[in-house]
Amino acid sequence: LQSLLDMMVAEEESLKERLLKSIALCRKELDTLCRELQLGPFETEEESTILQMEKNLRTCVEVLQKQKRDRKQELKALQEQDQALCDILCTALFSIDTGSVPSLDELDRYRRHVASLNALKEQRREEFVTNKRQIILLMEELDHTPDSSFERDVVCEDEEAFCLSKENIEALQNLLQQLEARRALNEAVCAELRARILALWERLQIPEEQREASAVH
Repeated sequence: LQSLLDMMVAEEESLKERLLKSIALCRKELDTLCRELQLGPFETEEESTILQMEKNLRTCVEVLQKQKRDRKQELKALQEQDQALCDILCTALFSIDTGSVPSLDELDRYRRHVASLNALKEQRREEFVTNKRQIILLMEELDHTPDSSFERDVVCEDEEAFCLSKENIEALQNLLQQLEARRALNEAVCAELRARILALWERLQIPEEQREASAVH
């Protein structure tokens, strides 16, 4: 019986030692996680048993480790979206320290930044599609063949592949204005020529049936 009791005591002391080591490791890990997650220091209930304390600390470590993983995963997803949007819009990447765990405030600001880039992308995409449609119609009306790489990109390139940079959108607007100006000039010349033809008809007393044959032009 004494031998059995001694063995039980030894096992309990061994368990206590393991629990104390685990508690020390958990506290160290919690301190590190709290710093990384920018949280306040973790406080334990000193009145609880060693077994309960070890369990609580281990549970807290698991919770904070999950928070860390979740934040880093969200940061990675936001960076991928940011990179794709910056490639299309030709803008600078969001400034954030990728070597540390982002704070909740940093993630929130990053989310809002990506959302604003998405809105800008949709706005520029809509503007590009509208202007492209008008440019193609004007080129057909003016019998104009695209004679620059930019004009060919606008008319021929896949809409999804067109770089929606601020400079490209401004160049697109300038091209549209140039084509509209050319059309307005052509219309003015045509109006002047029609007026001259009408005056010549009157002076030459051209019959109405001959005028109607040419009126279609």
